[in-house]
Amino acid sequence: MRWMARDPERRADPTAVLAEARTVISLAIGYYRGGWPGPPSAADASTPRGLIARYAWGRDYHKVIRKRLLALASTIRDLEPAPRFLAYVDTGPVLDRAWAERSGLGWIGKNTNLIRKSAGSWHFLGEILTDLELPADEPHRNYCGVCSRCITACPTGAIVGPYQLDARRCISYLTIEHGGAIPLELRRSIGTRIFGCDDCQEVCPWNRFATPTADPAFEERPDQQTPELISLLRLDEETFRRRYAGTALRRAGRNRFVRNVAVALGNARDARAVPALEAALHGDPDRQVRGHAAWALGRIGGVTAAAALERAADRESDPDVIEEIGYARREIDGPTHGGTP
Repeated sequence: MRWMARDPERRADPTAVLAEARTVISLAIGYYRGGWPGPPSAADASTPRGLIARYAWGRDYHKVIRKRLLALASTIRDLEPAPRFLAYVDTGPVLDRAWAERSGLGWIGKNTNLIRKSAGSWHFLGEILTDLELPADEPHRNYCGVCSRCITACPTGAIVGPYQLDARRCISYLTIEHGGAIPLELRRSIGTRIFGCDDCQEVCPWNRFATPTADPAFEERPDQQTPELISLLRLDEETFRRRYAGTALRRAGRNRFVRNVAVALGNARDARAVPALEAALHGDPDRQVRGHAAWALGRIGGVTAAAALERAADRESDPDVIEEIGYARREIDGPTHGGTP
């Protein structure tokens, strides 16, 4: 995420954003909605399904929280009519977690998420920068102790050490921010996750204190927790935009999202997905989607998948997709379990 490395001085110094800034007001808003949906019902098990991170089950948090931050700023202005404010929710050069820890909201855990002693880590962060001089809170003490469950639980080994995250291996980065091909050696570990990953939070002992929110803004949308995968593979640009309007899933964009769906179908290893994967490999306009569809066919294997790859090899012209097809065909002939094409 090269954009994170731009202007480090600006990110570390609020006065570089608001020259008169004297205070950062940090806020946490919980989005936890209760237990994971659990094993699929008999009806749900009839088709492969994917997993979406909890924070994206409902409406896009950016607009929801920004509106509330501005309402809070307006209320403060009623009491102090002169001050200036700037509000951010992942929308500007602000060190959200660092300021939240400094403000006493919680501590940055070994999984690099902010953890609150009374509420765990299922919350969004926001900030108000103001020129008001307000008394500072004490930074929060760290309560991770000797626990390392998050490090052990990470499917791709992205938490390379306590408080150290290699974003290049993180499933949340790979499925949302990363625009290229997902590294071959990490695809199997992604499983059926199609947008984000919660594993390091699911195992955190402090999340047993999380209280489900009744906030309607974060209410689950239908089929936005464990959606049926085969139909998602057929999404075109317009349908994707319409289906996920007003949600955080729009951030991935259609091509990345459908690429993720192809990987999930490969890891589901359900032969019923072969016709849809062949259709994507034959006709999807995005080469990453086509390449990952080829990989998925190789992962599923079987005579039908092999024939689909053979047909694709005769008509594909993109060199990267051709390479993916070759790798997938070799997987069917004799699995290499990762590595390079």
